[in-house]
Amino acid sequence: MTTRLPTLLIFLTCSLLHLAQSYQQIESAEYDAGQDRWLVSNGSSIIAQNAQGELSFFGDGSASHGMEVMNGVLYAISGDLIKGYDLIDGTEVFSLDVPGAGFLNGMGSDPNTSRLWISDFANDRIYELDVTDHDNPVLDPIITDTQSTPNGVVYDPLNDRVIFVNWGSNAPIKSIDLSSGMMTTIISSGLGNCDGIDIDAEGNFYVSSWSPTRITKFSSDFTESEIISAPGLSNPADISYGAEIHTLGVANSGNETLTLIEFEASSLAEREEATAIQLFPNPVSSASRIRFEVLPNERCDIQVVDGQGRVIEDLLLAEDQVGAHTLLLNGLDWDAGHYYLLLSSEMRQIVTPFVIH
Repeated sequence: MTTRLPTLLIFLTCSLLHLAQSYQQIESAEYDAGQDRWLVSNGSSIIAQNAQGELSFFGDGSASHGMEVMNGVLYAISGDLIKGYDLIDGTEVFSLDVPGAGFLNGMGSDPNTSRLWISDFANDRIYELDVTDHDNPVLDPIITDTQSTPNGVVYDPLNDRVIFVNWGSNAPIKSIDLSSGMMTTIISSGLGNCDGIDIDAEGNFYVSSWSPTRITKFSSDFTESEIISAPGLSNPADISYGAEIHTLGVANSGNETLTLIEFEASSLAEREEATAIQLFPNPVSSASRIRFEVLPNERCDIQVVDGQGRVIEDLLLAEDQVGAHTLLLNGLDWDAGHYYLLLSSEMRQIVTPFVIH
């Protein structure tokens, strides 16, 4: 036994190190600005990804679904429990059993009032949890029948309301006025199986959906939308917008990856006319993106063509969702050289040259 024990310890240590280097059963991502890292629910554990992309365990904490960073604590759904972990050392500082919970899923927060909002996917409920005093938390089911299947939740500080997305076809996006307690449907999204939602500093909302697989950006009043496509998206689950770094983190439950979508000041510029296509920055890097509009009654293809006229990548085929689109180029691997971006449809054809160094 004395000769085998060190071998066993080495094996267990290597196994744990290997597990810390990969995501498994991820459902939620949350940005921790204080330590410039992403925290990702990882089945029975929580993984921290630093700015260099290195992975490590976040203490001994566990998270099965939604998480929120608030006032120095990472709050996380762990089965029927709401857990809280100190962001500095990962120690557990809070735990609350939610009686009668069916399937706790999404979570939103307001750091100014130390409140959390949690969706119950199975029981069609939205809970409000005041954690001002960890020893005396106040849990209140503010909506006992959402008349839909609630998923991701976010707090809108500009309008003092909670907004949640829903599962199902043509999933509605709904709001709860926190002053009156009234629930209303903002829009029927036209999306299937909406999973996550978050808000940026300008009050724009980002929604992840499984059908189609994409991120949709909505204006603050939900009257305008923009489609964001990125390589690697697969059953995009909970999302988090890191306002400090202008980056959206997407937990992909379909392929166990974390997609980071960076937004630059130029991407907030006024749109050009509908017939234009923008590619920036150029020369192209992993941060480059394509912005374009799909016109009514149009089906667009976007392809990358090399100097000999050969199609080397189909970026988008037969896209017919009218409106603004953003297509990210991160994760694509092309050789250095001169290329052409080709947007074509039955109505128009636009060729834009670009360079990869």
